[in-house]
Formats: sequence, structure tokens, C-alpha cells
Amino acid sequence: MTSPVRRADTAAPGNGRAAPQGPARADQRAPTRRDAEDGASAPAAGVARNSDFVQSLDRGLAVIRAFGPDRDRLSLSEVARATGLTRAATRRFLLTLVQLGYVRNDGREFSLRPRVLELGYAYLSGLALPEIASPHLEELVAKVRESSSISVLDGDHIVYVARVPTKRIMTVAISVGTRFPAHATSMGRVLLAAMDPEEFERYLSRANLDALTGRTVTDPEQLTDVVREVAKHGYAIVDQELEEGLRAIAAPIHGAGGSVTAAINLSAHASRVSLAAMKTDLLPALQETARRIEADLRSQGRA
Repeated sequence: MTSPVRRADTAAPGNGRAAPQGPARADQRAPTRRDAEDGASAPAAGVARNSDFVQSLDRGLAVIRAFGPDRDRLSLSEVARATGLTRAATRRFLLTLVQLGYVRNDGREFSLRPRVLELGYAYLSGLALPEIASPHLEELVAKVRESSSISVLDGDHIVYVARVPTKRIMTVAISVGTRFPAHATSMGRVLLAAMDPEEFERYLSRANLDALTGRTVTDPEQLTDVVREVAKHGYAIVDQELEEGLRAIAAPIHGAGGSVTAAINLSAHASRVSLAAMKTDLLPALQETARRIEADLRSQGRA
């Protein structure tokens, strides 16, 4: 695994300080009346604006993203607060999504409809990894009796693309499509360790290294050291940094071209599996499963 060991000596964009503003470009238009009617005038954080940027689409997607595992039913006001849009704009977006079949409305609250799955299925249906890996995950879980998952990196988060659970050990339900910050997860650190130094620097400059528990590594220098060790040893262990009582160990999955394309993990409750047992009992089986998945990916020429 490539180790992101070099740190930039100068501050990178996104470090919390406002970047100098140059002259306005020709492709930056003044806000129109429709922009004002559609809600807030600023684009989503980190999104570059130009003449090709469709702000209404950005805001419509933000309305969909306002819903989640703990936010399955929301009022108009709650969606407006979550997105930063005005109530009038939020209402128009929600009613449009209702007409399109992506959202339902019972007269007071809104919730997503199954049709919203179409938006993610196109990606998953073209991804060979879940289909190839699922039998191997099932075999691994049957052998060690702990939950196993596979994720890929999407921006600063990991996204679960395959999972075989045993019994639930987290307060948050995990399923395909669940996202967690990369810095606080074992799979995230494996994927961060595969970055080249420049890419890892860009990640550190923009990522919010929030503390999810009292144990979460949030210092950029410390995270760099941790990720360096992951790259050196070829696996990552996270001890109760994502959630109290949860331990996880992860290893990389290499695609047909040899680069790290995903990560596989095993998670267990801290009261049941010690850190030493994670290495001696779970790691060998985890790495063997990763090798079998890689062999199947190579045989099919798939990533």
C-alpha cells in the first residue's frame, strides 16, 4: 500500500481561513430572481460554481439527502432547516418530488418512497464487487461469527457496498449505502492509506475530523501517523472511535489493476473480542477472504 507520509509545509485551501478572492470571472453570473425564489443564494459547501452549474438540481438533491435512517419522516420546516432553503423553496422541491414519485406526503410530513432507490441502483448494478464478494463475506461471517462489510471511498466518507451482519452491535443500523467519516473507521483508514501523499494532503485540508467518541483521532498529525502505520502493516484496527463499544479491523481489496479499490472489515463488540484477539483470531481470516475476492476480481478482469 502506498503511504501518504509527506505533509505539506504550507496551509492548504480548506483549512478554515478564507481564500483570497480574485476578480469575478466571466462565467460567474449575478443571482437571478429565480435563484432568490429557490432559497439560499450560496451553493453547497465545496461546490465550484460556473455557468454549467444547475443550482436547482443541487438543491433538489439536498432535499432528498435531508432524509436518513433517523430522519425518515420530516415536516416541511424540518427539511428547510436541514437544507438551509427557504420554506417556499423547500415546499416547491418537495411537491415536485411527490409528483415524480420519489417522496410521499401524508398531509403533514414527508418521507421517501422506494422509487428513490433507482438513483443509487444504476451505480450498484454496474459495480461487480458486491456480487463477487457476497459469497465470500457469507463464508467469513459463518466462520468467525462476526459482522463483515465492504466499503469504497466517496469523498471524505466511506460508503458500504456489501454487508453480511450477525447481530446488531451498533446503535445506528448499517446497510448498503450507509456512510461514515473515513477518519474514524477501520475501512476508511485502509482506503486513506492507499492515497498518494498529495491526495492525502488534500483530504486533510478539507476533511472535518470530528470526534464521534472520546477516543476518535481528530488531530491531523496524529491521523497521519496512524495512517502511515496502516500502510506499513497492511491493515487497520479502530477501537471505539466510531462508536463506544465497537471495535473493527479492516484490510484492503485490490482490483484487477492492482490498486486498492475497496476495503473489507470485521466488527465486534469490545466486551467480547479483545484487541489481541482481533489480530490473532480475526485478521488471518479477513486477509484470506480479501485474497479470495481479489482472485475472483482478477479472473473476471473486474475492479
